Amino acid sequence: MIRRLRNLPAAICFLTIVVVAAAAPPPNVLILLADDQRFDTIHALGNSAIRTPHLDRLVKEGFAFTHAHIMGGRQGAICMPSRAMLMTGRTLYRAALPAAQGRPADHVIRTPAVLMPEVFRSAGYRTFAVGKWHNDKPSFNRAFTAGDAIFFGGMHDHEQVPVHSYDPTGAYPNNRRQTNRVFSSTLFANAAIQFLERHPVEQPFFLYVAFTAPHDPRTPPPEFAAMYRPEKIKLPPNFLPEHPFDNGELKVRDEKLLPWPRTPKAVQQEIAAYYGMISHLDAEIGRILNTLEARGLRRQTLVVFGGDNGLAVGQHGLLGKQNLYDHSVRVPLVFSGPGVPSNRRSAALCYLHDVFPTLCELSGLPVPPVVEGRSLVGIMQGREDKVYTTLYAAYREHQRMVRDERYKLLVYPQANRVQLFDLRKDPWETRDLSGEANFADVMEQLKKSLQEWQQTVEDPLFKP
Repeated sequence: MIRRLRNLPAAICFLTIVVVAAAAPPPNVLILLADDQRFDTIHALGNSAIRTPHLDRLVKEGFAFTHAHIMGGRQGAICMPSRAMLMTGRTLYRAALPAAQGRPADHVIRTPAVLMPEVFRSAGYRTFAVGKWHNDKPSFNRAFTAGDAIFFGGMHDHEQVPVHSYDPTGAYPNNRRQTNRVFSSTLFANAAIQFLERHPVEQPFFLYVAFTAPHDPRTPPPEFAAMYRPEKIKLPPNFLPEHPFDNGELKVRDEKLLPWPRTPKAVQQEIAAYYGMISHLDAEIGRILNTLEARGLRRQTLVVFGGDNGLAVGQHGLLGKQNLYDHSVRVPLVFSGPGVPSNRRSAALCYLHDVFPTLCELSGLPVPPVVEGRSLVGIMQGREDKVYTTLYAAYREHQRMVRDERYKLLVYPQANRVQLFDLRKDPWETRDLSGEANFADVMEQLKKSLQEWQQTVEDPLFKP
């Protein structure tokens, strides 16, 4: 505003311009989470065999972390602990309840964990969820003020997903479920689009859209299945008919989707269907992003695309995610929107559960002290090169992992076996260096680091 100064002679009176800066409106948040989508399944990030034009657009508009990881799980359904870690920003042994009476409880989110949407809800955001919630129902209603097409399950026929409307009581009884014969990715995108079209633009929102694709059954709609001819699919360099040894989980459900030994033809068919599912998911994500644009919300919305875990689909003789190879623990992670540089990427090591503190910092909200993840904003904005030098992961009692920026050590306690890979020279993890004398010091350092982590997180397998 312009104010005339008082108590000065008129001849020397002058105008002072006082600029009052309006506070920037808080950014909206849109999280798009895929189910079983591996890190290397986006065309713009190096996979020339797959078509993902809308994810490519997100990569171009935003910042991609090419070495994002999950921390594993304590049961075969890795999505449960992965989503609990994402929502709480906490690590594997602290995000969900421990096993009770021999049964894993990775779906039940621990207290005193604070859920990411709770933080935004307390800041005046409307928190809305669509799609898969493979955690406990009370936690869902703690997090979200509303939602639609909510799937309380792990997997289902993609054309008959039983979903709930939002239940303020938090009960969600089975007799209130509805089944619509709409493909899952379309069903969830429709609900997200309806929310965006109806939401008042003056109120910030936190919209969480959790898809069930490309999780099996891999049955893409015909036009997307036709995009990929199995005989044209190139097998990965680490394709094997069978895993070379018992990793402790070779007979889990995921591994029984194909007979042994795996044949090139069967794996090519699986990869083709997997890619078809991802391309269809990409198209539905495109519809959501187009709605943001149409409503004039794109520039004020932080968009995050990620995956809950990866998938082998024939690599190392495996099909599932019940292992700690890169194909199963690395996930896509892309940010775009206010405060995020465009068309940038980083190979810095990070976790999926770092999304929580990162979104808080980008939104100007405090990070709850119980959050263990680390903000990635400094990397995005060029203030830091890295926030981790070492990452860790665990799968049940069968496997443990530690990796630095070059080497990865896998430990199989029950099989009394280890593997060591030089990821810089061998990104497909095909050459085990654990028996070579030249790498004895590397092995020892990584083993020590892993044991220190196990002690810190109270890993049941830790032995002093």
